[in-house]
Amino acid sequence: MVAEQVTRRVTRRRVRTRANLLDAAFEVFAAKGFGRVSIEEVCDAAGYSRGAFYSNFASLDELFFALYRQRADLIAEQVTDALALDGPALDVPESVDRVTEVLLLDVEWLLVKTDFLVHAARDPDVAQSLLEHRERLRAAIADRLARATGHTALPAVFDGIDGAARAVVAAYDGVTTQLLLDKDVDSARAWLKQLLTALLTDGSGTPE
Repeated sequence: MVAEQVTRRVTRRRVRTRANLLDAAFEVFAAKGFGRVSIEEVCDAAGYSRGAFYSNFASLDELFFALYRQRADLIAEQVTDALALDGPALDVPESVDRVTEVLLLDVEWLLVKTDFLVHAARDPDVAQSLLEHRERLRAAIADRLARATGHTALPAVFDGIDGAARAVVAAYDGVTTQLLLDKDVDSARAWLKQLLTALLTDGSGTPE
C-alpha cells in the first residue's frame, strides 16, 4: 500500500514536471525561436535541472514536437467542440464566430507554429506529423459540414464537403500569416470571420 502511494506521488510529480517544462518551453520558443533555444534556457525558465529535462525528453527536438502536438491537438478538440454546438443545421455565422475565437489563440502560438512548419519543411518525419494534424483538423470541419448536409447547402464552387473544409483551413493559414506581421488580432479575427462566412455561404451570410 505504501509503495503504491509512493508510485502515485512520483507519477503525479513527473506529470507536473513535464507540464511545467512544456509551458516554459512555449514561452522561450515564442520569445526566441526554436533554433535559438538551448536546453539550459528551458530548464532555467521552468526551474528544473537538466536531469529533470532528460527524465522527460530525450532532446530539444522531442520537447518541441511534444509541445506542438499538445497545442495542436487542443485546438483541433476546441474546433470540434465549437462546431458541435449547433443542431442538425449549421448556423454559419454563429459557428464561424465560435471557431474564430478558438483558432486565433495568440501571436505567441502562431510564432511557435510557424517555427514548427519551417522545421517540418526540412524533415520528412516531422512534416508527416504536421500533415496528420492538419488532416485531423480538416476532418473535424468536414465531419461537421457533412452532418449539416440536407439542412445547410454549401457553395457549389467547392465541389463537395472536402473542398469546403480545405478552404477553411487555407483561409486560416492566410489570415494568420498577416497576423504574424502586423500583430493586429482584432482585425485578423474580423477578417477571418468575414472570409469564412463568404466561403461557406452565398456571400451574404445566408446559406445557398
